[in-house]
Amino acid sequence: MEPEIIYENNDFLVINKPTGLLVHPTIKNEKNTLVDWLIKRYPEIKAVGDNVFRPGIVHRLDKETSGIMIIAKNQKFFDYLKNLFKTHKIKKIYLALVWGKITKKHGIINLPISLKSGSIKRTIYKGKLQKQAITKYKLLKVFKNKKGDFFSLLEIYPLTGRTHQIRVHLKAINHPICGDKLYGKKNDNFKRLMLHALSIEFSFINGKIIKIETDIPKSFKKIV
Repeated sequence: MEPEIIYENNDFLVINKPTGLLVHPTIKNEKNTLVDWLIKRYPEIKAVGDNVFRPGIVHRLDKETSGIMIIAKNQKFFDYLKNLFKTHKIKKIYLALVWGKITKKHGIINLPISLKSGSIKRTIYKGKLQKQAITKYKLLKVFKNKKGDFFSLLEIYPLTGRTHQIRVHLKAINHPICGDKLYGKKNDNFKRLMLHALSIEFSFINGKIIKIETDIPKSFKKIV
């Protein structure tokens, strides 16, 4: 499945990334990534950014996460967006379906995240490169399946942007995301990671605010 362009102007484009699409190659030099798709359609993006392997990419989503991404089309706007992310002036909202019954209508998880030694996994326990991480959430609905398992649908507001932050934080409060093969429950039979980047909001240089929202994927809607 290919990304869907949902907004575009001379400075940037916004796409809806499908689950299963890797954003950029890693040391394994994977093919058919989002970057490959971008360069094929926008060859000028090759010169944008601060890393030749991630042209135009200002932020990323995990391979398994679907949803909204913003991509810079020129260096000036890349630098502008990068500064907005660095100063936490970009608001993002995610949807997540998690295991268990959450009783609080609102919550905040303030736990530093570090890299687990000898692994790609992140952890709330002391490890390498520990950084502050804050995630807010709002409970939207609680579900119960025929087996008697409870699930909670959450709106997520990450106030920082650490790798795997939402996934690690929800695991830390004993409500891992459904379909999470890295941080989730054993014997989890969900076919996709139930995490979707729903919207992004920021201001232009002239102060005008823009908010863009994606449709919820059919694969997510069907399960919920």
